[in-house]
Amino acid sequence: MDSRKILIVGALGLVGRAAVEHFTAQADCEVIGIARRRPDFETTARFISVDLRDAEACRGHASDFAGVTHVVYAALYEKASLVAGWRDPEQIAINLAMLRNIVEPVEAASPDLRHVTLLQGTKAYGSHVEPMRIPAKERWPRHNHENFYWAQEDWLSARAEGKAWSWSILRPQAVLGHAVGSPMNVIIAIGAYAAILRERGEPLHWPGGRNGFLTMATDAALLASAIDWVGTEPQCARETFNINNGDVLSWPDIWPAVADLFGMQPGETRVEKLADSMPGQEAVWAEIVRKHDLVPTTLEQLVGASWQFADYSFRTGEDRPAPTMLSGIKARVRLRRLHRHGGLHRRVARAASGREAPAALRGRPGEFNSPRLRKNSFAPPWPWS
Repeated sequence: MDSRKILIVGALGLVGRAAVEHFTAQADCEVIGIARRRPDFETTARFISVDLRDAEACRGHASDFAGVTHVVYAALYEKASLVAGWRDPEQIAINLAMLRNIVEPVEAASPDLRHVTLLQGTKAYGSHVEPMRIPAKERWPRHNHENFYWAQEDWLSARAEGKAWSWSILRPQAVLGHAVGSPMNVIIAIGAYAAILRERGEPLHWPGGRNGFLTMATDAALLASAIDWVGTEPQCARETFNINNGDVLSWPDIWPAVADLFGMQPGETRVEKLADSMPGQEAVWAEIVRKHDLVPTTLEQLVGASWQFADYSFRTGEDRPAPTMLSGIKARVRLRRLHRHGGLHRRVARAASGREAPAALRGRPGEFNSPRLRKNSFAPPWPWS
């Protein structure tokens, strides 16, 4: 395979960090990350800091963009009021401008550009507007609501028309991974909430909706492998794929196992808006940091708007929340078709199906057959399963 120069935009978010870890493990990849701060982990990726809202500042990094072959666009602008902001015209306009401000100078600086991966999500099916049809399919007509997804997709499609490079769109669901200060990291919110209740001597109460609902999630490492796949497979050009773990979950039903993971007893159902109650626990968190000699970090720095996202994910206060599930059949079928045609695609499909992978891929973190994903590439074995 030819060498690749991967530009990961939003490189310290949930998706971006997983992509950095995945592509830096590939022998054929040089990785550049764009983020607002320096990485807090060891990496061979080269990081640059630029405000994506500043077109002139982005153009000023043209020399860094020379030779870029692939862009992974995982950056996101959110309003202070997270859920309400999803349909805000300013939020839509800023997210479009950020994409445009980076793709234009990359395209100008690098005639080698081959592919741009764009991230969307469950909101593409109107899950935040009304109960969605189950399971959501990529081929359905666009849901009629305001969304920066549509602005970015339309602009990117028009920009790529007649060019040598292409694009693909991935739609994960509730990405589960590691990131500090990400606005939509339900895992970090659960961890901080559990640590605070344990410090107060309480069991792990369920704070969400009174009745469970079926939903799905996407392991960040799996998503990074999917980004690699669509970026190198010509049949994925100008296509959209749902990517998830392939299993369903109900948060209240797995809550006792979550409590066990933290060495706690499950508590009662205690409806609680974490976005309202948890910011007031900074003193408790500071004591936890001191007691366990943690990296000095406030709850606001660690969790941020993810308290709001946890409330949304748990459907806190809703009595009859609607299920949210995406069909992963299109991606699975495409991989099976490629498997029949041999070559690299056969090796990737074999890894994705859990069968033996070539030595070059075996055991590499983030690959389809990594220990977390080997059992079923779309259903990693969660600690509480």
